[in-house]
Amino acid sequence: MKISFSYYPEGKRKAVTMSYDDGQIYDRKLVKIFNKYGIKGTFHLNSGKFDTYPFLNASEINNLFQGHEVSIHTLNHLFLTTLTKETIIEEIKGDKENLESLVNFPVRGMSYPYGDYNEELVKMLPYLDIEYSRTVNSHRNYTLPENFLTWHPTCHHDDHLLERTTDFVELDPNGRMLLLYVWGHSFEFERNNNWDLIEEFCKTIGNKDEIWYATNIEIIDYINALKNLKFSSNQHIIFNPSALDLWIGVDGNPTKINSGEYTYL
Repeated sequence: MKISFSYYPEGKRKAVTMSYDDGQIYDRKLVKIFNKYGIKGTFHLNSGKFDTYPFLNASEINNLFQGHEVSIHTLNHLFLTTLTKETIIEEIKGDKENLESLVNFPVRGMSYPYGDYNEELVKMLPYLDIEYSRTVNSHRNYTLPENFLTWHPTCHHDDHLLERTTDFVELDPNGRMLLLYVWGHSFEFERNNNWDLIEEFCKTIGNKDEIWYATNIEIIDYINALKNLKFSSNQHIIFNPSALDLWIGVDGNPTKINSGEYTYL
């Protein structure tokens, strides 16, 4: 019997996640487009800039991002590698605390301002209760990361997005879990007058039964839960201690492992 970690929820092989930075007023329009087509986004916000133009108001954060994820982008969007450890902690923890007070749930992820990070910063993040952080280093593939603290996206939305979308939809997973991860800033659509790009992308990729639409943290939670499954020595007994229903491959077939239950194969 061959067991594999090769399925997302409902036995799907493909997932799409979106990641947008800064928290400017143009997120309002982007959220409407995502909602129209069933797309989920993670929005990395600089809470130190709230209530100043062109940034969002603190009072709208909770309602605006319902169904999406609110994530850290630090208080003031500084180059973190130029700062003292004390200031780095203030920038990250301060943003986390501000956002949590607005959305009433633990904020657990972030993206690096300017894509600026180093090994020392990466090592600090778990001690600040950060479980992932997105870079700006696009790999132009559809793979899951080796290290979620340096989570490289597939592409920026201005990098041949529609061509990559067609490729992703048509690609045979060949037994793999594929992920299309797109990042950017909503103000870029306004500045470049190309809102039609993200509208066409969402229309093409959205509302497909074979795709899981997830926030960054939902992907983290699912992958971690898969890794935490408990197997008997012969792999015929599986215990799922998580609160999530999971799907694994059993001899190439998707098999549901119910939350909090033993499964006997």
